[in-house]
Amino acid sequence: MTRSVFFVSDQTGITVQTLGHALLTHFPTAQIERIDIPFVDSPVKATAALARILDAAGDGEPPVILCSISDDAVRAIIKSSGLLCLDVLEAFIAPLEAAFGVTAAQQTLHTHGAPESGDYEERIEAINFSLAHDDGVDGKHLSDADIILIGVSRSGKTPTSLYLSLQFGIRAANFPLTEDDLENQSLPKSLLPHRKKLFGLSIDPMRIHRIREERRPGSRYASLPQCQFEARQALRLYQRLNIPHLDSTHKSIEEISTTVIQQFSLKRRIF
Repeated sequence: MTRSVFFVSDQTGITVQTLGHALLTHFPTAQIERIDIPFVDSPVKATAALARILDAAGDGEPPVILCSISDDAVRAIIKSSGLLCLDVLEAFIAPLEAAFGVTAAQQTLHTHGAPESGDYEERIEAINFSLAHDDGVDGKHLSDADIILIGVSRSGKTPTSLYLSLQFGIRAANFPLTEDDLENQSLPKSLLPHRKKLFGLSIDPMRIHRIREERRPGSRYASLPQCQFEARQALRLYQRLNIPHLDSTHKSIEEISTTVIQQFSLKRRIF
């Protein structure tokens, strides 16, 4: 039977969603319906959220609540459900207060991602940079890049670049390796001055073939021989030029990004 898990927060809910999803992955056989209720920042909204949760409780297995609410009164309303309610702030803030010997300032819980904050500006600048330098569109400002991802089409360059910019504020550009590059075993000229910033993504030919077939079915671009050629030549290029690289076939963008950050000792600009 499906079990409802409510993620309740007084802000966007990103914190409780991230932690909650990480915890729930440890229960792969459980049938779980995830329900987000963000911006529960007043007693009125908390009462409405509680009614919604209790309504779900009448459908079978009792729901589970994961919450991150800083206001004591608002949090108390949610906890009055009598259901299992795990407060992520309560679990971590109190021990940290004891460790630091100071009381946590609740107002700081509301500043993350605020338009006037430095983190917000860093994130927007990094995202704009990654979008402007996606797929080799703009090669004029690569000197400002923290990292340049290279690889064949559909190897995961764009989503990884955007993740790096969105989550870490890293200015990530990405550049495609064309058929000419692969045949000549050479880098595009615009990348030559930035060899130290290059990171290559390789991928299994069958994986590229399946992805490309969904976009351009029956095309030469999507054919298995073409995919095999490109994957083989890209890997050969990385090895010949000693470019650090990673097989992205079975890696998530989170795993790829973490590898890139560690490999190049990149500094996170936003928290």
